[in-house]
Amino acid sequence: MKRLTPFLYLTLAAFAAVAPFYAAPPQAFAQQPQSLYHRLGGYDAIAAVTDDAVARFSTDPQLKRFFVGLSTDSQKRLRQHFVDFLCNATGGPCLYLGRDMKTAHTGLGITEDDWTASVKDLVATLDKFKVPEKEKGEVLAAVSSLKGDIVGR
Repeated sequence: MKRLTPFLYLTLAAFAAVAPFYAAPPQAFAQQPQSLYHRLGGYDAIAAVTDDAVARFSTDPQLKRFFVGLSTDSQKRLRQHFVDFLCNATGGPCLYLGRDMKTAHTGLGITEDDWTASVKDLVATLDKFKVPEKEKGEVLAAVSSLKGDIVGR
């Protein structure tokens, strides 16, 4: 035991010397603003919003032509791309592996009326899930920033 005591003292002294470098600064414990991803409710909430929005898009008289002829696998892939994109765009941990928006929408002939209908459907979905106005505005701003890559391609 006598041999162990000096070793413990040396270990404690060494730890005390380096501990300040490992301790988190006090400001690290301050409340950091949550990402939009977290404020929306995380992955499951984004997936639920996506499922509702895609269902609306696929049955909307203005938009359903874009979903006709998609196989079950293509529908699942489209849904997952939508989830991953929204998750990533809102600050979540997801990695979007789909094509860029210009490439993905080129040749679809999406019009201004199609865009307006899709925004209307998305707003209805966000309202259904009682997304607060601030977060709804942020989601719509993120989506609206893509309009130039989607409409008229």
